[in-house]
Amino acid sequence: MTTATLNQQPLESLEIARTIDIAAPIEIAFEAMLEELGPEGQSGDGKPMPFKLEAWPGGRWFRDLGNDSGHLWGHVQVIKPPTLLEICGPMMMSYPAMNHIQYRFAAQAGGTRLTFLHRGVGAILSEHREGMPKGWAIWIDKMRARAERKAK
Repeated sequence: MTTATLNQQPLESLEIARTIDIAAPIEIAFEAMLEELGPEGQSGDGKPMPFKLEAWPGGRWFRDLGNDSGHLWGHVQVIKPPTLLEICGPMMMSYPAMNHIQYRFAAQAGGTRLTFLHRGVGAILSEHREGMPKGWAIWIDKMRARAERKAK
């Protein structure tokens, strides 16, 4: 983590990395990830998270609250099914910040390995810095569970 200032506003960076094994073929794991980032996503407490993911380069990832309301989380920077998805944007941060997330999948004996990386920089609030590792862990575990159910 680094810290700088801009007009007395602290600028910080963060990095969250996680590697998990998924007992499902790579195509199913990738599909489950798209579902969790899209219409099937849920918050940590199981409430629906109304997201839309346009799964093509430049496509939007946003929270759709209806009535032309919502929150842009990012844009698809790279998509190479079934091995890679990268999204860059503000994520859940409604303040000066830029984030990049990467889902990298690799086929292996017995399933798939996911390497997840989130990097961010900006005026990152402490509650986001502290809560995001847990939030990503929950979200990734839900994706893994979805893939493993689909593979059975």
